[in-house]
Amino acid sequence: MSHGARVIRTGVSSGGPAAPPSAAASSAGSDAELMDGAYFRSCAGMLKVAQMIALLVGFISVNSSPWTDYSAYSYFQIVTMCDFVMILFFYIIHIFRIYRKLTCVSWPLAEFLHYLIGTILLLIASIVAASKSYNLTGLVTGATFGFLATILCVLSMWSSYKVSCITQSTSKYH
Repeated sequence: MSHGARVIRTGVSSGGPAAPPSAAASSAGSDAELMDGAYFRSCAGMLKVAQMIALLVGFISVNSSPWTDYSAYSYFQIVTMCDFVMILFFYIIHIFRIYRKLTCVSWPLAEFLHYLIGTILLLIASIVAASKSYNLTGLVTGATFGFLATILCVLSMWSSYKVSCITQSTSKYH
């Protein structure tokens, strides 16, 4: 997120020909677009989609299986749905570029803290679900996808850490 001054090219320089108006309009139009199409294909965007799919499959697997321990699986369902909703929230923030409008929030830090807390809770929920599964296929599948989502969340946490912390610390000394 850059909050610095922008350079606006007019296309007219001293002694040079004027740039075509379509070039100026295309650079101005990229800021006015409603959605960020490049985020769909970015590594972070695809990672969020993979996390949401893994969480949804884990939730559905546990929900459609016979439960052996109500408290363990209700905790697993609550954690997976809360993580799903928060990942979807941050996905929408990036897709619609809301972070540009709401500059009062440090979005990289908020996303890092979400992944830190959510990953720890998801790991605990997956361990509890796996220990209480009693070899029931749906419950084992749910716990497995919970562990897969945990690994994907760790990857996102690491990438958001690199963006928010390492980038700031290296730019401070240059």
